[in-house]
Amino acid sequence: MHVVATAGHVDHGKSTLVRALTGMEPDRLEEERRRGLTIELGYAWTSLPSGERLAFVDVPGHERFLATMLAGVGPAPAVMFVVAADEGWMPQSEEHLAALEALGVRHGLLAVTRADLADPGPATAQAAARLARAGLGGVERVAVSGRTGEGLDGLRAVLDRLVARLPAPDPRAPVRVWIDRVFTVRGSGTVVTGTLPAGTVAVGDELALPSGAARVRAVECLKEAVPSVAGVARVALNLRSSAAPQRGQVLVTPGAWTWTDVVDVRIRRVGPAADPGEGGPALPARLTAHIGSAAAVCDVRPLGGPIARLRLGRPLPLHLGDVLLLRDPGHSAAVRVLAGATVLDPRPPALRRRGAAGERAAELAEAAPDARSLLRTHRLLRTADLRAMGCAPEGEPVSGDWHADPAHWTRLRERLPGAVGRYAAEHPLEPGMPVEVARRALGLPDRRLVASLVAPPLAVHDGRIVTGPGDRAAALPPAVAAAVERLRAELAARPFLAPEAGRLAELGLGPKEVAAAVRTGALLRVAEGVVLPAGADLRAAELLARLPQPFTVSEARRALDSSRRVMVPLLEHLDRRGLTERVDDLRRRCRTPS
Repeated sequence: MHVVATAGHVDHGKSTLVRALTGMEPDRLEEERRRGLTIELGYAWTSLPSGERLAFVDVPGHERFLATMLAGVGPAPAVMFVVAADEGWMPQSEEHLAALEALGVRHGLLAVTRADLADPGPATAQAAARLARAGLGGVERVAVSGRTGEGLDGLRAVLDRLVARLPAPDPRAPVRVWIDRVFTVRGSGTVVTGTLPAGTVAVGDELALPSGAARVRAVECLKEAVPSVAGVARVALNLRSSAAPQRGQVLVTPGAWTWTDVVDVRIRRVGPAADPGEGGPALPARLTAHIGSAAAVCDVRPLGGPIARLRLGRPLPLHLGDVLLLRDPGHSAAVRVLAGATVLDPRPPALRRRGAAGERAAELAEAAPDARSLLRTHRLLRTADLRAMGCAPEGEPVSGDWHADPAHWTRLRERLPGAVGRYAAEHPLEPGMPVEVARRALGLPDRRLVASLVAPPLAVHDGRIVTGPGDRAAALPPAVAAAVERLRAELAARPFLAPEAGRLAELGLGPKEVAAAVRTGALLRVAEGVVLPAGADLRAAELLARLPQPFTVSEARRALDSSRRVMVPLLEHLDRRGLTERVDDLRRRCRTPS
């Protein structure tokens, strides 16, 4: 099906025309029918000559109900603009056109009503000229009379051609239904209605409200119960939710939208405010932002040129490229719709430095609504973040589900070796730069990103970034090398009598110094607290091979002139190296080296 909204000045025949086209009464309130004035949104539908089904959202034309009009027009992809032949262009015609221009509506038609009461030519020419200045110059025009039926067949044909030109919505798109009515049905519970512009809603779906989750119990489209419906469509959804939904709230696919109260936007002035001229009036600092059926007070902070930052009075689910309509809620201006604001970043960075606003404006001046523009600002984003911000990721992730701005990723690669080198100079006894330290130094949100940046001659080993194997045996700091020589001299007479930890410390070999000496091959650690000169294990195996085979721990201890504290872990070390092997629980023998 298709959805078209009406627009135009109060009492120009919008509801009458919808009634004539559909045979249905769009004014659903008794007060509306009594006064002949649309107050709430009305809905009616019909089948066109081609067989396509078309639903109308009939909006109020009175200035007091402009917010209600915006709730109906906002989610609709096309508009039927109505002007009366006997009155022509009127103040609310201008207001409604400014709203359509701000929202970027480009599909529609012009219906000149009451053609039985006056020559429609002058009103048609006047309205067509004004529509053309707002970017709707290509719309078809038709003169009709809702009272006599004159021109209705031609209008149906124009509607058929209009809906045939509308872009096809994506049935797999994330759902966002702005709620424009809420009521209770006895025996069923809460029902909400709205326009589904894209995506698919099915019975059993879990959707999100601002107040929590909601399950879809039943779906109706044009008063017919259906298992599912794809946009564009008018839908009524029977919900089970923990909190009662309200008009102006929204139902969305969980996780598929960015709930935000701060957005960076590109402002486009419309109507009489479209060209304020040199030194002309700026936008007021506080306006009302409209999208769908939602309205939120917002503070406007100009950043430079057409770029501004909006701080909304409540979080809204937004995507890159969404358009918010900015309206002056006061009554001083003849036309209160001032501008459209296209979302350039639904999750903008804070502006903390002097001059940051101007830099941000320059950065966004040529920004496009795509992933590349977002990544230039945010540098690194997860796939889910990009989708929630309204972008399909481009290219492959750099690590896991992380996508990076190419220029930023290149700079990180170039910075990493320098960071590793500085860390090595500042911490000469450590085996390399811990990955977590590198993550913080580079300002990265995930350790996996560090590993993806590492390239030869760097490597990740035991959670640290080290240089290549040829460089890992770099010379010890002079103080540590001297301490190792003192240990060698002390063990010259009894090379297998490893000193206690206290004696190692007296020699200048604390835990970090020992670890550094072991890494460079200057010392051999056979077990925790048991340190010998390098090559002591091979020399021990050579001496043990001269014993009668097999031998016990005590016989080995006497042969090597050592202690049991050293001998047990040394023999286990020799077992692991394949230089000795157990014969039974008490004895070992030397193995012939392969």
